[in-house]
Amino acid sequence: MVSKNQIKLITSLQQKKYRNQHKLFIAEGKKVIEEFLFADFSLHSLFTTNEDFVELSPSKRHEISEVDLKKISCLTTPNASLAIFEIPSMEPSENTGLIVALDQVRDPGNLGTIIRLCDWFGVNKIICSMNTVDCYNPKVVQATMGSLARVVLEYCDLTEYLTETNLPVYAAMMDGENVYHTSLPNQAILVMGNEANGVSQEVLNKITHSITIPRFGDLQQTESLNVATATAILLSEFRRG
Repeated sequence: MVSKNQIKLITSLQQKKYRNQHKLFIAEGKKVIEEFLFADFSLHSLFTTNEDFVELSPSKRHEISEVDLKKISCLTTPNASLAIFEIPSMEPSENTGLIVALDQVRDPGNLGTIIRLCDWFGVNKIICSMNTVDCYNPKVVQATMGSLARVVLEYCDLTEYLTETNLPVYAAMMDGENVYHTSLPNQAILVMGNEANGVSQEVLNKITHSITIPRFGDLQQTESLNVATATAILLSEFRRG
């Protein structure tokens, strides 16, 4: 049984202001929840319609009906389990290796996919502009499939961050140097821009290199690549060296 107060709390966490207020976020589905538990994220409470997670403390694990799960789920077709985790405090991390920087990426699915890509390609840190979508948005969390547990995201003034870095800064541009003809370093910052407008002028003023993924279609009419797709190609090229 889930109480009215619990329903009110959980549904409020779909909004950023309440996630910030309560320092909590939602994760749904057995695999995603297991990833956060394995990474030692602090569990607030878990609700399930089956016998999963029986090893958890009875004070935190609640068996509920499918009807009640639908009341609290963010999904059109809910998974069998939903968990509430505490948002961890952000500890400053080293600015070394390959880092992805996101400038005003607004779509939750794109951010979630980029986080998963960074996990795959061994990128441990993502720097986000303050107007990039919140990484604890339920749609972002779902799209990461648990990779959010292994990739650090920091939100800051991106222009200021790039001003202070000693790393070379590469930006994905339509008119940049062909990435397939470019020698790419092991340590760098890769900037990916907004889905509609690309990298903002303020950030462009701070880049040291611009690169592009060339079009091979005969008509050359495709306007652009999806930002997550472009990130996948560029990370692959950085790792290929």
